[in-house]
Amino acid sequence: MWGMVIVKDPHDVILYPVISEKSYGAIDQGRYTFMVDPRANKSEIKDAVERIFDVKVLGVNTMRIKGKPRRRGMVVGRTPSGKKAVVTLEEGEKIEFFESR
Repeated sequence: MWGMVIVKDPHDVILYPVISEKSYGAIDQGRYTFMVDPRANKSEIKDAVERIFDVKVLGVNTMRIKGKPRRRGMVVGRTPSGKKAVVTLEEGEKIEFFESR
């Protein structure tokens, strides 16, 4: 049981891409931003991006995102918390999903 390696499905690690002005500005430097499973570590994120998009990942930076308070009239709530990963690709690599927008 101790030596068993659990392989996660890459689509369970990478939840969705972050679509923002800042994240699109970083695409020119080969940096792509994704929301990921909060339990995923950097090596799992790297493997998932390489398997899903068939690219070579140079590095992964992660950060925890705290939910922001929001109001809708009298109703007070929060946006969800999560984990964000900025993935740097090797020179010449790109993800077509982001380029087609």
